[in-house]
Amino acid sequence: MAIISAPQEFNTDRLFVDLRTVIGHELYLKCEGFNFAGSVKLKAATEMVEAAERDGTLKPGSIIIESSSGNLGVALSMIAASRGYEFVCVTDNRCNLATRRMMEALGARVHIVTEPADIGGFLGARIDYVQERVASDERYVWLNQYSNPNAWKAHYRTTGPAIAAEFPDVDVVFVGAGTTGTLMGVARYFAQAHPRVRIVAVDSVGSVTFGGPAGRRMIPGLGTSVRPAQLDESLVHDVVLVEEADTVRACHTLARRGFMFGGSTGTVVSGAAAWLAQHDPNGELTCVALAPDLGERYLDTIYQTNWVEDLYGPGVLDTGGRSADPVAA
Repeated sequence: MAIISAPQEFNTDRLFVDLRTVIGHELYLKCEGFNFAGSVKLKAATEMVEAAERDGTLKPGSIIIESSSGNLGVALSMIAASRGYEFVCVTDNRCNLATRRMMEALGARVHIVTEPADIGGFLGARIDYVQERVASDERYVWLNQYSNPNAWKAHYRTTGPAIAAEFPDVDVVFVGAGTTGTLMGVARYFAQAHPRVRIVAVDSVGSVTFGGPAGRRMIPGLGTSVRPAQLDESLVHDVVLVEEADTVRACHTLARRGFMFGGSTGTVVSGAAAWLAQHDPNGELTCVALAPDLGERYLDTIYQTNWVEDLYGPGVLDTGGRSADPVAA
C-alpha cells in the first residue's frame, strides 16, 4: 500500500514495456508518465523546487514562473498547488489545449506567447517574457529548466540507476532531447557508472539542439529553437533526428496495440527503431528507451485525424488502405 500526503511523493521507476513485437528488436520502453503530473518532468520539477527552497530562493509569497511547452508546466502547477505557491507558465500556441486546461485547473496562470522572437523563435520570446516579469517584481522566481543543474541531477540520481538496476546488461539507452536535462542526467550516470553503455539522443527535425537548421515544429516536447545551455555532446554517442510525420505514425502504431503515448514518446520510439534497423539488424543488443509522456493530452492533435492531415498530408496515416506501421519496418 502507498499512502501519500503530497502528489509529488508518488512515482514509479520500475515499469517497462517490451516493444519486440512492435519494432522487431529488443527494446524496453521505460514509462515515465505514471504519476500525478503525467510525465517525466515531475522529477526535474520536484528537484528544482526543493533545491530552491533549501537555498532560500523560494519562500512564502514567491511566485514561480517558468517557460514550458507543457509537461514541466503541469508538474510545476501541481507542486505549486501542493506547496502553496502561485505559478505562471509561459508557453506558446503549440501547447496542447488539454495541457493548458490542466494547468489552469491546478490554479496556474498560463501566458501564451503569440509571436516568435527574431532570435530564438517562440522559445526566445517565452524566455524574454519570463525575464521581463522577473525584472519587474522581486516575488517572481525563475527556476530556469534550461540551465538549472538540478534538472539533470534528478535523472542522475533516479532514472539512470533505475535503468541499470533492471537491465544490468543494457547496451544502448535512447533518450529524447528537449531541454536536455533528462538526457544529461542519464548520460552522466552511465558515463561514470557503466561507461560501455551507448547513449543515443533522439531529437526532432527542425530543432537546433545538435546544430541542425531551425524548422517548423508543431508537436511540443522535444526539440528547441535555442541550443540548451546544459548540453554536453561529449556524453552522447549518436543522434537520431525524427520527422514529425514519423512521430505521429509511431504514436498511432503503439495505440493500435493498446499503448497510448504522447508525442515525445512517439519520437523516441521512431528514432530508436530507425537506429536499431541500421545498427542492430540481427537484434543482438539489449536496449532501453525513455517514454516521457502519455497520450491523453494529445487527443486533439496527434490522435485527431483532421489535425494530422492538415499538417502532414492526407496519406500520412494510411498506406494502401491499411494502417501504416512505420516502427515495424
